[in-house]
Amino acid sequence: MTGSGSTAAPLELRQVRKSFDDVAAIDGVDLKLDPGEILALVGPSGCGKSTLLRSVAGLVPLDSGEIFLEGELVEDGRVRRPPEARSTGLVFQDHALFPHLTVEDNVAFGIRNSGDGHRTSRVDKMLRLVGLAGHRNRFPHELSGGERQRVALARALAPDPAIMLFDEPFASLDYNLRTQLRLDVVSALSETGTAAVFVTHDQREALSLGARIAVMQRGKVIQLGTPEAVFHRPVTDFVGAFMGTASFLRVGVDDQGQSFTALGPVELGPLDPAKANALVRPDDVEFVPDGNGSAEIVHSDYTGTHWLVSARLGSGEDVKFLTSHLDNLKVGERGNLAMVEGHCQVVTERSVGVT
Repeated sequence: MTGSGSTAAPLELRQVRKSFDDVAAIDGVDLKLDPGEILALVGPSGCGKSTLLRSVAGLVPLDSGEIFLEGELVEDGRVRRPPEARSTGLVFQDHALFPHLTVEDNVAFGIRNSGDGHRTSRVDKMLRLVGLAGHRNRFPHELSGGERQRVALARALAPDPAIMLFDEPFASLDYNLRTQLRLDVVSALSETGTAAVFVTHDQREALSLGARIAVMQRGKVIQLGTPEAVFHRPVTDFVGAFMGTASFLRVGVDDQGQSFTALGPVELGPLDPAKANALVRPDDVEFVPDGNGSAEIVHSDYTGTHWLVSARLGSGEDVKFLTSHLDNLKVGERGNLAMVEGHCQVVTERSVGVT
């Protein structure tokens, strides 16, 4: 199998399950990637995202379900192809390079059953791809953290896998380096046409990486969709809260059957108002100063580019909104909150532990 030559789905999961001591780490996950697609897999610690990734790689055996790589069944709970016989490339947080091998030899290590000419050509191509052609004779201890991660990427891409699997690959890097390396990795994957799954706990990283995002909770994929859909149209308030700063408002129904919150009318749809919240992001709300207003500023955080401000409504609910870095509202100031024109409240199903 090759990562760029097949039109079959690079990865398909059908009802995969895995438990540890009666705790479901993966609980009936279905997932299918398109050729060349990048999927970001996110969720809180212990939700099962790393277990799912390692199951695809063959490092963790399934209890049941099926895994297909480029249309070929590699595991079904009974028959299991070993990791070395699966066309997957793995990149972890700790790089996992061989310290006694040069950059060139580390990259060449993963290329098996190939003549010297092809191996050399492939190593050259991968080193150029990750911008390390001039570092081929260095050893891992002579490289920066970002350079070591580039070597790990080149080594994983060298065998032309069906899919790349990344488990928190940038977590140990500082913010600026992490951002640049993320762009470089996406560029390399795009150039080779290789599909990938990124496990990350960083919501901003997930939003910028994935063509789609899968949000996991307690072993299940709760929502799968584009970054825009997952962020702005979460199906539960767990997803809404996990993917970024949000405020949740209680939903009521008036005598005419119209559902509403403290910020105005909402479309409730089929949900029971007793089991629903309305979500707003900070950029959805604007504050109009008014000494007799119904909202009072209770807290503000300076972020550099703006202030993230929290105002308390007469209902006792807190709503977060943004102001310019030049507009420092003081605790105790009063005003009124309103939805920004064109923005709307999103009704979500209430999750346990989120109010």
